[in-house]
Amino acid sequence: MSPRHFLTLTDLTSDELKQLLSRAIELKKMHRDGTQYQPLKNRVMAMIFEKSSTRTRVSFEAGMAQFGGHALFLSPRDSQLGRGEPIEDSARVISSMVDVVMIRTFEHEKVARFAEYSSVPVINALTDDFHPCQLLADMQTYLEHRGSIQGKKVVWVGDGNNMCHSYMNAAHLLDFQLVVACPKGYEPNTELTAKYADRVTITQDVQAAATDADLIVTDVFASMGQEDEQDARLQDFDGFQVNKELMALAHDDALFMHCLPAHRGEEVTADVIDAADSVVWDEAENRLHAQKALLEFLLCS
Repeated sequence: MSPRHFLTLTDLTSDELKQLLSRAIELKKMHRDGTQYQPLKNRVMAMIFEKSSTRTRVSFEAGMAQFGGHALFLSPRDSQLGRGEPIEDSARVISSMVDVVMIRTFEHEKVARFAEYSSVPVINALTDDFHPCQLLADMQTYLEHRGSIQGKKVVWVGDGNNMCHSYMNAAHLLDFQLVVACPKGYEPNTELTAKYADRVTITQDVQAAATDADLIVTDVFASMGQEDEQDARLQDFDGFQVNKELMALAHDDALFMHCLPAHRGEEVTADVIDAADSVVWDEAENRLHAQKALLEFLLCS
């Protein structure tokens, strides 16, 4: 039987996603209560990092340890992938020795191709096109703080990037309206926009977008690998900062999220990210619990 992979949110059905989010909340409570639960004892995860990350490595490595398993960290210097071995060859070999593979890289095609030749589940821990693991954490966080996100207005402010694309997938699966406020030239993928035209709106009017929002989300203006574009992007994104004035247009109980790391004073002001309606720290911690729920789903179902 072919393994289940998690390359985008849409590898889950709507019901599976909802069940996974509820399970993440249960696992979080078990962890905080000190309950030992080790369903992955003697199981091994290979973590392939071509793009570095604090939260991704710590959350997956800690999650496997808490589940009784083990995680192997592989950077480009630590594997033949970094020396040009064909992806399909590495996939066949690595998957024959471990139980699950997590990949964080640039091109989405790399993860898709690895999964095609892998005999075990493959998890996309970020590509240039999608960041589904972060959406698990974001949606868990909203559920914990405000209940169901169905029918809510979610506003993405900034670049139509991998996070934005995964929010579009989430809008489809969890039935909420997504407004993407971005500068001209930074719109999300046109195929996804057309596919989800019934629930995704693109605008350059950030104030109109934020009005009556239930959740406002942003990300850095220049992601990893775009550092040489930093100055140009700061100019292009002028007016797209999430600040107190923008948050004041949202509903009184609106939440603010950011996948981190954040650049205070650029895409978000300090008084927003550190405010009471900011849930970025719960959001960051929930990477651990949501990914544990994902690992349990992929390996124990």
